Amino acid sequence: MDVIRLLGIRDTPLSVDEVMAAVGDHAAGGTAVFVGTVREQDGGRPVTLLTYSAHPSAEEHLRRVAEKVAADHQATALAAVHRVGDLRLGEIAVIVAAACPHRGEAFDACRRLIDDLKREVPIWKHQIFADGDAEWVGACD
Repeated sequence: MDVIRLLGIRDTPLSVDEVMAAVGDHAAGGTAVFVGTVREQDGGRPVTLLTYSAHPSAEEHLRRVAEKVAADHQATALAAVHRVGDLRLGEIAVIVAAACPHRGEAFDACRRLIDDLKREVPIWKHQIFADGDAEWVGACD
């Protein structure tokens, strides 16, 4: 069975339950999950709305990121989903998960998966602030 169990860029709400079900594995002694949500402030400025946009190749980039994590860690299962479109405060923007034989490996693989996703997958965030100002933030450095 493929270690990469679930990948996606979606314009519909994300489910932690779906991600957890995807990475469920009897060979795993530890599962680490990261859930990124829309927060009310960025840099001390009140945020009212985020809009995420993705390049058409974003899922291909996401697969390459997950493949690298799978190759470098002893993961038994990986999952990563990212939302696009308009998101309000508290909504889930991204979920990544890694299941591994041991908890330390799971934490390491999960951290690497979210960090590399943010660095390498062409997804951009448009922040709208309470004062009407806005800015684009590249989730892909």
